[in-house]
Amino acid sequence: MSKLSAFLPQFVSSTMPAVDGGIAVVTGASSGIGRAVAAALASPSSSDAPRFTVIGTSRNPEKIDNALPNVEYLALDLEAPSSIDSFAAEVLNRGTPAVLINNAGESQSGPLEELPHDALTRLFQLNVLGQIQLTQKFLPAMRAAGKGRITMVGSMLGSFPLAFRSSYVASKAALKGFAFAGRREVRPFGVNISVMEPGSINTGLSARRTKYIDMEGPYRTEFSTMLHNLDHNESVGISAERVAEEILRSVTDDRPKPLYATGSMAPVIFPLSRLLPLETVHWIIGRKHGL
Repeated sequence: MSKLSAFLPQFVSSTMPAVDGGIAVVTGASSGIGRAVAAALASPSSSDAPRFTVIGTSRNPEKIDNALPNVEYLALDLEAPSSIDSFAAEVLNRGTPAVLINNAGESQSGPLEELPHDALTRLFQLNVLGQIQLTQKFLPAMRAAGKGRITMVGSMLGSFPLAFRSSYVASKAALKGFAFAGRREVRPFGVNISVMEPGSINTGLSARRTKYIDMEGPYRTEFSTMLHNLDHNESVGISAERVAEEILRSVTDDRPKPLYATGSMAPVIFPLSRLLPLETVHWIIGRKHGL
């Protein structure tokens, strides 16, 4: 055994308690990644994989026109603390969640200079604070049960920032910060927190992205170039089902990793980022988006 191995704390290499069924909560489960994850948890493709009682969330469950048959949809508005309180209470009345996938969120674009304060406030409540508030509601029960898996769905932009996406980048980086720090706190109690960072995904998100730009202002040309390339990259990106496969690894791995990533050449760009100067990495990300 090397001196380094002997120095490492025992819990770093130890296995985590398995979650082999029970309640799984997936936020934003009406479309995209959330829908794919909910489907995979409720009806696993392998007979060896655990099957969960899945509770998916939507702001308006009654308006879902493609609801999954094995998923129960409950109302949750992450912008409203009272909605978070009532949703968490309803879930806990049914039992302790074994899995929480924090997936809901908003994709936002715009020059830093022109982002409205109310848009930033809404984004951070939805993408960060609401996710953390919901996690806080479930952690005591998970801790008491001695097991649980929590996965924060971030973005590779949280690791590799892109111009004109600063608010979205910052929200995903903040979510990762909460997860990485909190991971050490809850791990001794049998609870794991991981982050999933997908790259470009073909989920139709481009049509729902919020944009804040003065089209008569100084940033209009480069913003339009970035957005055109971003939309193209997403149109040829990986499927939501591929992302769901990676998220399921964070649920089923004996030794779940802090960070999972897929898409946008993730196996190449992460190792490369540790070798190249930071400025070079940022240049590569910009060039991929026409900047």
